[in-house]
Amino acid sequence: MKILVTGAEGFIGSHLVEGLLKKGHKVKALVLYNSFNSLGWIDTFQNSTKKKIDVILGDVRDKEFIDRSLIGVDVVINLAALISIPYSYTASRSYIETNVTGLLNILSASINRKIKQVIQISTSEVYGTPKSVPIKEDFLINAQSPYAASKVAADQLALSYFKSYGLPVSIIRPFNTYGPRQSTRAIIPTIITQALYNDKIEIGSLFPKRDLLFVEDTVEGIISAIGNKKSIGNIINIGSGYEISIKELAKKICRLLNINKTLKTKKIRKRPNKSEVLRLLASTQKAKKILKWSPKNKGAKGLELGLIKTINWYKKKENLKYFKKSNFYY
Repeated sequence: MKILVTGAEGFIGSHLVEGLLKKGHKVKALVLYNSFNSLGWIDTFQNSTKKKIDVILGDVRDKEFIDRSLIGVDVVINLAALISIPYSYTASRSYIETNVTGLLNILSASINRKIKQVIQISTSEVYGTPKSVPIKEDFLINAQSPYAASKVAADQLALSYFKSYGLPVSIIRPFNTYGPRQSTRAIIPTIITQALYNDKIEIGSLFPKRDLLFVEDTVEGIISAIGNKKSIGNIINIGSGYEISIKELAKKICRLLNINKTLKTKKIRKRPNKSEVLRLLASTQKAKKILKWSPKNKGAKGLELGLIKTINWYKKKENLKYFKKSNFYY
């Protein structure tokens, strides 16, 4: 099966490309066009792996380009998205153009090219702060940031194409994914790099709780939806089913590093009060039933194992060259 992965150069996308290749799929990787000819994390792959990937540079916002890109493709997995919540406060329109209009182009082209399945990757941020946990897929949608609003719109657009045109669409909704290659502006790499290379750890609010899903589990969850007829027309959460506060997470990382660092709140890292999502914890019953999926790294022990793998990756100086050092202190 030939699978087009958009956003293939990114954190989750690059891991997904590797996972698909291991499963024997043919992969077409769409990388955002840039004048540096950078393939993002794909550039770090061994040449033997890169030779197996059909890489194309372009932009999901270009309708004609997307239509041509889908020739000969069986399945599209859409990971192309702007994801930074802080940036969405200042550049909201760009989130609509990429996250919504970009998906519209994919959906329209998928009808034209008779694509067998479109897998749209959602986000737990669409739930906002829930009234109760664990969060089921039929819970109230409550976008608390422009980023979350763009993903709500994208998910509903995808479902509308299933209902209106019969396009086979599956929506996979990962909770907070972490692991090697994640931006050092994300919470776990932020804590790890500051603990290793700064005299103190400065982060935003300490009290929100998150369901943290190791990237290998996220990839397996996405792959399990490929060709799964029961997933068509459905939204499916994938998470660890375990929650931890940011404060306790920072303490755990320091303990694993055997480092004692002062933990401080930095105003620039805080969201506006009404925009802060206070708690996210996934119900994964639907994923177990439909996808036959459950995370390998689950519970407190699973989180610890995932964090150790992540810490070991960020401790290698050769990996840090891909990040701006100033991001460690942002």
